[in-house]
Amino acid sequence: MAAPSESGMVTPATSSSPPAPGDSTLPYSLILEHLVGEKRRPRDVIPGGLGGIPTPIKPEEQKMMERVMESCGFKAALACVGGFVLGGAFGVFTAGIDTNVGFDPKDPYRTPTAREVLKDMGQRGMSYAKNFAIVGAMFSCTECLVESYRGKSDWKNSVISGCITGGAIGFRAGVKAGAIGCGGFAAFSAVIDYYLR
Repeated sequence: MAAPSESGMVTPATSSSPPAPGDSTLPYSLILEHLVGEKRRPRDVIPGGLGGIPTPIKPEEQKMMERVMESCGFKAALACVGGFVLGGAFGVFTAGIDTNVGFDPKDPYRTPTAREVLKDMGQRGMSYAKNFAIVGAMFSCTECLVESYRGKSDWKNSVISGCITGGAIGFRAGVKAGAIGCGGFAAFSAVIDYYLR
């Protein structure tokens, strides 16, 4: 039982024995044992039982699909396909507005045929599609691995993965190009992450 001190403040009792019969107060330590101590019982949490919309229990197939969709391999494959489609569309668009498509340097006054223009547009679209797919897969996989390693989901993950991706692409041209690629991709990733979050 708590005893008042000279200053009027109540101090907790030192013994954790149950209260005497007729005493309506419980010692603080006894209550604490039942809340966070060894006598605490686990509570069964019913999905949707805490209010709000009741949610059904997920079957094992759904849990397995969620694990697959959250894996780094799936994210990288999805970014690769998305980058391929976006890069192909961007390549075809830029080829469509370029006046030198189908241009023959041997005969500059000859008008290119529709077949030559379409062939050039297809080649440029495929080139852009491959590059965008590689960059998208590299960035997405690196970001997922960094996030898994750090155990956090914040802006630093995209900056680190941007630096790794840009550095890996730039190092083919040398150390200086790798450092510039690292800094450029990291800055671009930070700006995009800032605006999207």
